[in-house]
Amino acid sequence: MLSAGTTVLRLAHDGPRDVVFAVPEDSGAAFRTLLGRVGALQVRPWGDTPGTPTLPATVREVAAAGDPTTRTFLVKADVAAAPLQLGQTVTVLLPQSARTGVIRLPLSAVMQQQGRTSVWLFDRASMTVKAQPVVVGGADGNSVVIATGLSRGQMVVSAGVHVLTPGQEVRLYEAAPASDVAAPAPTPTPAASR
Repeated sequence: MLSAGTTVLRLAHDGPRDVVFAVPEDSGAAFRTLLGRVGALQVRPWGDTPGTPTLPATVREVAAAGDPTTRTFLVKADVAAAPLQLGQTVTVLLPQSARTGVIRLPLSAVMQQQGRTSVWLFDRASMTVKAQPVVVGGADGNSVVIATGLSRGQMVVSAGVHVLTPGQEVRLYEAAPASDVAAPAPTPTPAASR
C-alpha cells in the first residue's frame, strides 16, 4: 500500500558518471571559476590505498542558489567513464597553489585580549611570555593561519594561554623518555611550541 506520489523505483543511466557534492556558500564563487576546466578537481574513491592515482574531474554545474536549510551549493563534476560504481563515495581534492611564509598555529594558541587577537610569545633568554597581537588570515580545521604579527622562528605558547600574564615565567614541556612512562610525571607549566 503506497500513497500517491511515493517513489517506488529510481533508475540511473549506466554511462558517464558525475560526482555530486555540496560546498559552503562562501566557496560557491570559487567553484564557478572552475566550470569547464578539464581536470580542475581530482577524485579519490574511498577504500583505495593511499598510493592509488586520483581521477580527474571537470566541474560541470554549480547550483545557482544555495540550499535554504544547509546554506550549501550543490556541485556536479564530470568524471566521464571513470571506473566508479553508482552511489560510490569519493573524496574530492581541490589543488591549491603553495603559499610560502604561512604560519599555522593550533586554535588553542590564539586568544582575545582587549578586543584584539593575540598569542603569547616565549622568550627563551628570560623564560617568560609576552602578548603579541596577530591578524588571523583564516582557519584550517583545528589550526589558524596567521597573516601578520609573527616571524619565522618565534616560539608561541600553545597550552594554557587563558591563565598566563605578561612577564610570567614558564618552562618548556619535555616529554618523558619511553622507559619512564610508568613513573608519574610532574605537572608542567604551560608549554611553548613552534
